[in-house]
Amino acid sequence: MADKNPSDLRAERTSVRLDDVDRKILSLLQSDASLSLDQIAERVGASKTPVWNRIRKLRDAGVILRQVAILDPDALGLEACFFVLVRTSEHDKDWATRFLQALRDRPEVIEAHRLAGDIDYILKVQVRNARAYDRFYQSLIGEVKIHNVTALLSMEEIKATSALPIP
Repeated sequence: MADKNPSDLRAERTSVRLDDVDRKILSLLQSDASLSLDQIAERVGASKTPVWNRIRKLRDAGVILRQVAILDPDALGLEACFFVLVRTSEHDKDWATRFLQALRDRPEVIEAHRLAGDIDYILKVQVRNARAYDRFYQSLIGEVKIHNVTALLSMEEIKATSALPIP
């Protein structure tokens, strides 16, 4: 499942009804996916087997997509975060396929969104420095035609979380 596009995964999912125990399990896993089954069961006030069955059900339903380690970009020397606004004059399927593949092939693109409005796409690009961003930019425009690109350097990360609000 980890190799699939998140949009494809969302399309495959069916709606799941969550109860309070499911919500507690999801909250615990979002804050620390390394918790043992024993720890989760203790914290939600249930035994291991029903908790395991709930987690399996949530995975099978596509609510839990994957479990990952969140790394510190500064510790890895990736100190520059750019938000890249992309406008294109191309809107045909062939261009979109090439553009999306170019984004998927570049590990420095850690998020990419197609937008409504004047800007077509926004990318979050994590690199070592401005020179590394320029290499990324030159490579991207060498591969696909882009009408306009605006890069915004993040001066300070104020909030970053992978935790979703659970309804």
